[in-house]
Amino acid sequence: MEVRDPIHGAIELDESESQLIHQPFVQRLRMLKQVGFSFLAFPGATHSRFAHVLGVMQVAGTAFDRAYRDWQFEDPNARARFRAAVRLAALCHDLGHGPFSHCTEFAMPDVSGLGISWYRGTRSGHASHEDFTIAILQHTSLGRAIDQSFPCTSRHVAALISHDVRVEDDFFRDGGLDHRRLLSQIISSELDADRLDYLPRDAYYTGAQYGMIDVRWIVSHLTAHTAHGQVCLALDSGALYAFEHFLVARHHMFLQVYFHHTSVVYEEMLKAYVTQSGEWSISTDLDKYLYLDDVALEAHMRGSSNPWARRIVERAPYRRVVERHGTLPQVRIDTERALLQREGIDYIDSESTGRLSRYAAARRADVDGTLYVKMRLPGQPTAKVEKLTDASQVFERYADEHSIARVYVAPEDRARAFEVLASVLP
Repeated sequence: MEVRDPIHGAIELDESESQLIHQPFVQRLRMLKQVGFSFLAFPGATHSRFAHVLGVMQVAGTAFDRAYRDWQFEDPNARARFRAAVRLAALCHDLGHGPFSHCTEFAMPDVSGLGISWYRGTRSGHASHEDFTIAILQHTSLGRAIDQSFPCTSRHVAALISHDVRVEDDFFRDGGLDHRRLLSQIISSELDADRLDYLPRDAYYTGAQYGMIDVRWIVSHLTAHTAHGQVCLALDSGALYAFEHFLVARHHMFLQVYFHHTSVVYEEMLKAYVTQSGEWSISTDLDKYLYLDDVALEAHMRGSSNPWARRIVERAPYRRVVERHGTLPQVRIDTERALLQREGIDYIDSESTGRLSRYAAARRADVDGTLYVKMRLPGQPTAKVEKLTDASQVFERYADEHSIARVYVAPEDRARAFEVLASVLP
C-alpha cells in the first residue's frame, strides 16, 4: 500500500501495516487536530494526528535503515524484528492523545484507573497521553493485532514508547548488546522521528517558515555507537550544523506558532470550562475513549450554556491586553494582575515557557538520552566520538528558558483594562 503525503512523498506500508492502520484507535487519530487550537490563528492548520503518525512511521523506518546500514547482526531475524517494532512504535506513539491533542492533557484522569501492568512499580497521579497509549496497546484489539501479525509484540512496541515499560525477555538483545536505547531514541529523543515529522508538517500547514528543516540530510547522517553494552543513536558530524538548525527551528516554532496568543487563550478558556463547570471529563474506559475526539468535545460544548463553552464555540475569546517576553525570572505580570483585580476586571493570565533543548539546562545529556556525534577527521582511520552536548555549543548559547507572559480580558472590558493599565504599559 502506498499513501501520498505532502511532506514525505510516497509512504509505503506492507500488508500487515496496511491492515493495522484500519484499527479503530488508529483511525480515531483522523479526528484529532495535530496542533490543537492553532487552526484559529493559522487557518491551514487543520491537519490530523493520523497524517502525522504515518509520517513519523516513514521517518522512523528510514532512520532505522540509515543508523544500521553497516551493522552486522548475529541473529538473522534481528533486523526485521527491530525494524518492525520501531515502525509500529512510531505509528502508535500518539494513540492516547485527547481532544485537541495537548490542550486536554490537564484533564486526564488518574493513571491508576487504566489498569496498566506493564510499568515498573505502581503509578499514581494524572495520566498522560503516553499512559493512555500504553493502555490501548495492552488492553485493546490493536495490541492483539500486533501480537498476531508482526515479529514483535505490543509490549515490545510499548517499551519503545515509554522507558517505564518492563520487558522480560531478550527481544532487544543481539550479539551481547542491548539495542533498546537506539530504537527508543528514534521514537523519543532530541533527534527523534516525531520532531523530524511535525516540524516540517506544521510549518507546511501553518504557512510558517520557522520549521523548515533538512530532514533528509539529517536522517542520512544517522549511525550507531556502542557504549557500556548498549547501542545508541549517533550523528555523523557532516550533519551537525543541520541538527543545530533543527533545534533552533523547533525553538522558534514554539515561540511563534505553538505559543501564539490566540491558541493559548483558547486553551486557557477550555481549561476554565472543564475545571469550573464540572460538565465534562475524560474517562479511563477505553471503549468510551475511542469516541472522545475533537468533534465530540466541540459538540458537547455546543450543547452547553456555560459562558466559557459559549465563548469557545462562538469564537468570542478574551483578548490580549498585556504581553511580556524575556527570560525567567525577569518576566512578571504581577502588577498588571493586581491592578485589574482591584478594578474588578476579570482576566485570564498565562505563561508559555520554552527551552531550546532539555539538554540545555545542564549542558549535558541524561543517561538514557545520550546522543553521540562521530567526528570524521582527515587522515584518521576511525572517527572521534563525542557526546552531542560536547560537540555542539548551541546548548550553551541557548541555555536560558524563554517565557511569554500574557493577560487577557473579555472584549467588552478591553478599553477599560487599557485605561487601568496605562501606567504600566509601554
